[in-house]
Amino acid sequence: MKLFAKLIAATAAIGMAGTAYAADMTLKFGHVGNPGSLFEASVNNFAECVNTSMDGKVEVQTFGSSQLGKDKELLQKLKLGQVDFALPSSVMSSVSDIFGIFEMPYIIRDRDHMRRVQDAMMDKFQSAAEAEGYHIVGLAENGFRHITNNVRPINVPADLDGIKLRTPNGVWRVKMFQEYGANPTPMAFSDVFTALQTGVMDGQENPYAQIASAKFQEVQKYLSITGHVYTPAYILASQKHFSALPEDVQAGLRECAAKQQDFTYEEAARLETELLDVIKAAGVEVNEADKDAFVEASKPIYEAFAAEVEGGQEMIDAVLGLASGS
Repeated sequence: MKLFAKLIAATAAIGMAGTAYAADMTLKFGHVGNPGSLFEASVNNFAECVNTSMDGKVEVQTFGSSQLGKDKELLQKLKLGQVDFALPSSVMSSVSDIFGIFEMPYIIRDRDHMRRVQDAMMDKFQSAAEAEGYHIVGLAENGFRHITNNVRPINVPADLDGIKLRTPNGVWRVKMFQEYGANPTPMAFSDVFTALQTGVMDGQENPYAQIASAKFQEVQKYLSITGHVYTPAYILASQKHFSALPEDVQAGLRECAAKQQDFTYEEAARLETELLDVIKAAGVEVNEADKDAFVEASKPIYEAFAAEVEGGQEMIDAVLGLASGS
């Protein structure tokens, strides 16, 4: 029986090796999403499309939960050729000020609005990425963000006064929560659970999909539905390494990225209902925040972006002008 088991194991190993070397090229996709997250679903959907549609030319291997690095490390590894794809979201505002437009509170109304912004302004975002050595293969999302904490329900910005709040690495998110009265601290996503559990941070802000998959509901008392920012995510590659790929491979990757975006938007909309129930079931107290009060308190952020970022006011006007489908 032992010999039979060894033969089975050896056969399985040969099969796995055959799979690993079947493709002409293997591309690594690293991301910070935990199992069950929207990031994981989006990346896996992209990889499955590539692996089944490109006639064995390319195999995309996925590595979640920050296995290949946190967001900033992944950005560096893209340029070094150690990783082929990453899925940054808020951290892109540290790559170029242009991406800070998506840090403006309530500037994106819904996913249809985001589609219109993408169609009208993608060349601008692509140019900004390429100027820093990156290439946007396609868009995913990190979704509409809400606040959790262990101090009190957040109804209006003043309720954030003094709360130690984890934010992603992005200058505009920090400025926004400083304006609201919180004490924001940028921190890598993989460190947040422990920071909340130990009281180093009182709270954090994320979409339901990130909150639930990271199990923040186990270490947070309050969820306040603010929807203060919608963050796109970017299937990002190195401009140098992506442009060196055969043209048909580039085209296939872009096509799968576009299909992934459709999948992600549908999955995200479904999870918004399903995961809110999961968070509530864990005993978290949920309240609807006064969004009008947050919008009013956000005016100085828009003014600062217009003053500090070249072309900032024009970008604000362009995005707001696309809010209606007419």
